[in-house]
Amino acid sequence: MGSIAQAKSSAHKAHGAVHDNVELDRFELDLEDGTAVAYYRMAPGAIVFTHTETPPALRGKGSASELIRGALQWARARGLKVVPECSFVADYIARHPEFAELVLRKSA
Repeated sequence: MGSIAQAKSSAHKAHGAVHDNVELDRFELDLEDGTAVAYYRMAPGAIVFTHTETPPALRGKGSASELIRGALQWARARGLKVVPECSFVADYIARHPEFAELVLRKSA
């Protein structure tokens, strides 16, 4: 039997669910073979995605895409615009036009 602390921890971070680790300014996707992360910083009315990391064991399995999809859904639910400084995030949005309206366009 697990301890109460373990039970609370498990409830807080569901295995395989994208969650916001506010203390580390990153979204996380915990999977059996490691944790994929997407780092960000907040800006007025927007979230700036700066870097995505995926452990070697998770590469090529869609984990980073699942992570970014969850992070973009989080941003949409909060009415935030997205600045994709990270090339993976920019490429993901280019392949998934349903998220294109989230991108903060620069004024000319």
